[in-house]
Amino acid sequence: MADQLIRATAADGGIRAVGVITTRLTEEARKRHKLSYVATAALGRTMSAGLLMASSMKRTGSRVNVRVKGDGPLGGILVDAGLDGTVRGYVQNPSVELPPNTKGKLDVGGAVGNGYLYVVRDVGYGYPYSSTVQLVSGEIGDDVAHYLVSSEQTPSALVLGVFVGAEGVTAAGGILIQVLPKAARDEALVATLESRVSALSGFTPLLQAGKSLPEIFTGILGDMSLNIFPETQMLRFHCGCSLEKVLDALKILGEEELQDMIIKDDGAEATCDFCGNIYQVDSDHLNQLIVDLRTEASSPI
Repeated sequence: MADQLIRATAADGGIRAVGVITTRLTEEARKRHKLSYVATAALGRTMSAGLLMASSMKRTGSRVNVRVKGDGPLGGILVDAGLDGTVRGYVQNPSVELPPNTKGKLDVGGAVGNGYLYVVRDVGYGYPYSSTVQLVSGEIGDDVAHYLVSSEQTPSALVLGVFVGAEGVTAAGGILIQVLPKAARDEALVATLESRVSALSGFTPLLQAGKSLPEIFTGILGDMSLNIFPETQMLRFHCGCSLEKVLDALKILGEEELQDMIIKDDGAEATCDFCGNIYQVDSDHLNQLIVDLRTEASSPI
């Protein structure tokens, strides 16, 4: 199935549900960053979570940044996801590998360790909204759900999954179910929802069984006045880096540093952390930056 996002409501609008399939974009991230098995799972879950959180934003151009900073060997995870369905991300130590956990699964929690989850929502104007919560497990899903409850006061259930084997990523995605204020007082409804989500064996087994997102929604919310929106949003790994942005960044270093690069290295090389693209900047580019800096310095204010 193509990478996609589908939205739905249930309980007469009292429940909001969003599901994503992110298999291909997670595989692209694995290849770009040469990720280990556990690093693939950690980054894939975080990218799915970022896309699910960004889906509730309203203004075109809105984005959410999710940063996981733990004391485990994986280091940090950083993901940037947009309402437009694009996402990018990386992990600090992509080659880290750990034995399976006690459940026989990839030990994402052990790789992440204890620490904090940082979320920044940029709605496209004004100051971005930021919040920080302590990690509760390092497994990403529990941590993001904890953030949604504690920082955004929205009871949420989040199920994320990545299945990666010798042939690469064959299933990845997640589902987010939120109880909105109009339904939060219905204790029986909330209890039923919690029971059904807890009964799930995970998200990737559903995909591996051939289940589509509408079928997954139906299995959980089918008897709760489920309304699946007809629009399907396509998702993709995308980074907006470019040679022009690299040159802008180098320009900030100033003339002396640029001259040093020309003399010592006859140019410069820059690698984008988010996507792994490598940019070669030759001495002609650097000399032009120096000319631009001198021109700007001599121009009247």
